[in-house]
Amino acid sequence: MKTKPLPPYAPTLIESTRAIGYTLETAIADIVDNSLSASASCIEIFFFPVGDSYIAILDDGYGMDVDALETAMRYGSQNPNEKRSANDLGRFGLGLKTASLSQCRTLTVVSKQHNHIEACCWDIDHVIHAHDWSLLILDSEEDFNAIPQIEELRKLESGTLVVWQNLDRLKVGELDFSRSMGKKMDDVRSHLSLVFHRYISGEPGLKKMQLMMNNTPVEPADPFLSKRNTQIMSDEIMNIEGSKVIVRPYILPHISNLTNEEIAALGGKDGLRKSQGFYIYRNKRLLVWGTWFRMIRQAELSKLARVQVDIPNKLDNLWTLDIKKSTAMPPEEVRNNLNSVVERLAENSKRTWIFRGKKETNDSIVHVWQRFKGKQGGTYYTINRDHPLLEVFEDESQQVKKNIENLLKAIESELPLSSLYLDLNSDKPVENETEATVQVVGALLQDLLAQIPTDSGKAELLDRLSVSEPFVYYPQLIEKYKVGGNTHGGN
Repeated sequence: MKTKPLPPYAPTLIESTRAIGYTLETAIADIVDNSLSASASCIEIFFFPVGDSYIAILDDGYGMDVDALETAMRYGSQNPNEKRSANDLGRFGLGLKTASLSQCRTLTVVSKQHNHIEACCWDIDHVIHAHDWSLLILDSEEDFNAIPQIEELRKLESGTLVVWQNLDRLKVGELDFSRSMGKKMDDVRSHLSLVFHRYISGEPGLKKMQLMMNNTPVEPADPFLSKRNTQIMSDEIMNIEGSKVIVRPYILPHISNLTNEEIAALGGKDGLRKSQGFYIYRNKRLLVWGTWFRMIRQAELSKLARVQVDIPNKLDNLWTLDIKKSTAMPPEEVRNNLNSVVERLAENSKRTWIFRGKKETNDSIVHVWQRFKGKQGGTYYTINRDHPLLEVFEDESQQVKKNIENLLKAIESELPLSSLYLDLNSDKPVENETEATVQVVGALLQDLLAQIPTDSGKAELLDRLSVSEPFVYYPQLIEKYKVGGNTHGGN
């Protein structure tokens, strides 16, 4: 058997890899990954949409010497199966080239290390003309001076500048490129603020990063509102092939308790439902979000539930991760362990909504409404006939008691459950979900006590009302009549 080297034809392959499917925001995020892997603490993105338009990404990382730079410019510069350092966000050794050239025809990378500046350039038109993988090496002062934002790199002790020029893909179909560029960069800002929110915010064990776009800071978009009163369940730690996978479930506050700014940060009222689910992080960098991986469907009652899953890059071999890092499927072992978390979390989210209807929360309380399971597995509600407010009618005539019973049955049978379901699941507050005022409950209590002729009877009634709705929520009223001994209904 003979062998024959058969390298890919450069002009065809370099054009083909442009169509992998990067968007502008995922392409820039891929470059930011490289900056973070180079221990950058400040990353600046410049976009210049007029004239010789360009996009430049500058970082203050440790930079590269000429050998490292040429390796970085090589397609497939690193085997995806090789073990990477714990803070490495790379994967296939393709991102710098494929992400960049998906948006432009000219990619220039300039790096500074130990006061030496090196620069290389992939120019697709040059590759087509040369019919070969011909990398341009920039080595004259004139070459350097022609690179946008080169002066900003020169100011740094070390760092790397990535420049995209000839932005042909971004200009396709655009009549006003300058205007459309502004809109696209807004999308880039939103994407980066979410994907790198933990790096921008900073957290223990993670180096804080400053991210700027045209000299304006990118603010972090925390999808869990973790600085608010978000309910956090206990962390679950899975040990998979010697590496820890940390699962942290969250329940967001009900939307009626959020400000307009917080709702907007969560994707708006419509986006809230679509954003429920898992948020998968690889080395604290958000990869995939807003999916339950088909474990449950995205429902109204679970839209407050979100789960942060941290997976180290040591488990890369178990992932299904695409080159763009925009679609990923966690290891099966992880997904299997997440099932139990999903069930408990969805139930908690459901309770956060149902609580608005004052459903049963504590069996020791005498509720006004009782909830039962029907023979067919459904649910029905009845008014509690043993509630103290009804017992005061015990001495009434049979006709009065019959009329009251008929009234209660009519209320129960005509309960507008469908409307209640829709109202409780809407984003608008239900007006009568608020507690009755202390004045209203106080007046009700006074009327009840006035109907009891003896002090012992009043004391017994107070004991029973102390565990009954709505009086159970106003213990100070019960205590007032007990301590004061004024059980004659006075104030």
